[in-house]
Amino acid sequence: MTRERFGELVAKAVDDLPEEFRSALENVDIVVQDSPNRKQLNRIGRGMTLLGLYEGVPQTSRTHAYGMVLPDRIVIFQKPIEERCRSESEVEAEIGRVVRHEIAHHFGIGEEKLRRIESKTRRRRPH
Repeated sequence: MTRERFGELVAKAVDDLPEEFRSALENVDIVVQDSPNRKQLNRIGRGMTLLGLYEGVPQTSRTHAYGMVLPDRIVIFQKPIEERCRSESEVEAEIGRVVRHEIAHHFGIGEEKLRRIESKTRRRRPH
């Protein structure tokens, strides 16, 4: 898949978010990167695949002193997502899941809670 098409799918995933979340995004850039670099990989455990990464100060941790800072970054990694998927529709669905996951971090939801939420969501989906 071209970087341009992948970027379009990332933009669509953001556009597909409920308005209350889209309008509440503050000081955050969402970018596409081929693969995680060594520093980014060091943030996760061995043997894990990094599909996306939130880098910044979650909204729930921002105080009155927060200001004049570079935007937070949400990085979506193209190659690991493509390697996990077999079709464009699977890539699109995975991008949507990763974008929602990383944006949840921007809103202050931690990894453990997100995994519980995602696990419940997967169990409720019809097969």
